[in-house]
Amino acid sequence: MVFINSFKTKAEAARMSLSLPTEWVFSNYAEVIEKGDLIQGFTNSLLYALAATTLGVLLCAMAAFVLCRKRTKLNTFLYYFVLCGLFFPVNYVTLVRVLTTAHLNDTRTGIVLVFTGAMIPFCIFTIRNFVISVPVELDEAAVIDGAGPVSLFFKVIMPLLKPTMATCFILQLMSVWSDFLTPLYLSGKSKLFPMTMAVYQFFGKNKSYWNYIFADIVLTCIPVMIVYMIGQKYIVGGMTSGAVKE
Repeated sequence: MVFINSFKTKAEAARMSLSLPTEWVFSNYAEVIEKGDLIQGFTNSLLYALAATTLGVLLCAMAAFVLCRKRTKLNTFLYYFVLCGLFFPVNYVTLVRVLTTAHLNDTRTGIVLVFTGAMIPFCIFTIRNFVISVPVELDEAAVIDGAGPVSLFFKVIMPLLKPTMATCFILQLMSVWSDFLTPLYLSGKSKLFPMTMAVYQFFGKNKSYWNYIFADIVLTCIPVMIVYMIGQKYIVGGMTSGAVKE
C-alpha cells in the first residue's frame, strides 16, 4: 500500500487504497527529496546509525568479555543491573534533563550517546552468551604466549565473536535508523532531523500530503533493506566459517 500510494496524486493517496494509480506521479520522490531536505536527513541518519552502532557493539563486546571471564560479585551485579534495561521503558523527561545538564541536548553527540546507551543491554546479553561458549583455554594459551589484555581480546577473542557482533550490528543499525521517538524528543533543530522525521514536512494540523509521506517512507526503508540483505550474508558466512575446526 505504501509503495503504490507513493506514486499517486494527493487526493488519490489520501484514500489509502490498494488500487493502482490512475496517473503515475513519479515526481513525488523528487519533491520529497527537495522539500523534505532528505539529503541532510540521510546524512544525519547515517551518522547516528554508524557512529552509535559501531561504538556500542565494540564497547559491549569488550564489556561482555570482562563480565564473563571475571565473575566477581561486582561484575555479576553489574551484568544483571545492565539487563534491567531490557525491561524498563525509557523516560525521555529525565533523559532530556540529564542531557541539558551535560550541555548535550540538541546536539548530534547527545543523540549518538543516547542511541549507544540504548543498545547496551541487548548487545551485552547477546555477546556474553556467545563468549561463554569460547573455551577459557584459548585465553590461557594466549597469555602464556605473552598476550596482554588488549591483544588477547582484539587478536584472539574478537575474531571468534564476528558472527554475534555482526548480528548485533545489523539489528541495532536498523533499530537506530528506524527510530522516530528519540530524535523527536532530543532534537529541536531541523538540521539534526534524521530521515524518519522528514515526514513532519508534509503532515501537520493544516496539511496532509499522503503521497509525499508514502514516498518518504519508501526512501527511508530502502537503506535498511539493503543493509539487511548484505548483512545477512555475512552473518551466515561468519557462523559457518567457524563450524569446522581442524
